[in-house]
Amino acid sequence: MLVFLCGIGSAQAAAPKTVLVLGDSLSAAHNIPVEAGWVHLLGARLDQMVPKWRAINASISGETSLSGRNRLPALLATYRPAVLVLELGANDGLRGLPLPALRDNLDATIRAAQQAKVRVLLVGIELPVNYGPRYRDGLRAIYAELAQSRHVALVPFLLEGVALDPALMQADGLHPVAAAQPRVLDTVWKPLQALLR
Repeated sequence: MLVFLCGIGSAQAAAPKTVLVLGDSLSAAHNIPVEAGWVHLLGARLDQMVPKWRAINASISGETSLSGRNRLPALLATYRPAVLVLELGANDGLRGLPLPALRDNLDATIRAAQQAKVRVLLVGIELPVNYGPRYRDGLRAIYAELAQSRHVALVPFLLEGVALDPALMQADGLHPVAAAQPRVLDTVWKPLQALLR
């Protein structure tokens, strides 16, 4: 019996920890093969780590900060992640959601994760220039302020080095092509790596 119990303990100790990605179409491999998306590539990279980690992609195209906020408790209970990558806000911005509402949703999501002892990486987005400097600057400031006030890691812009290169973007001008996904992963990886230690 003692050997059996020790075996169970070893198996549990070897179980990989989880990175949960809660995002929108930018993380849901919109209009490209799922295996080409940056979250799938992240999973492959995590699988090579010792000890191993795994990536769970809970991203949904069209996800808003409110719907993500509402879905998070069940996701936390199901997957019990050690790290949450929170990539939401693009759809709110494209729909012109009032910035205080967006901030409140993101803040509540971060707090729910922290209350569950989950480390958070907040991933910011940028809107097209036709949304005007006031709204765009306000959106950018939300991510920076929340990262500081909630003491979470921050990726200021998920599509840094990608969004302004037409060769790396789909025809809609909003979503990166498959060839850009490794670059997107590299943007996320550096701050995420620090949370895996």
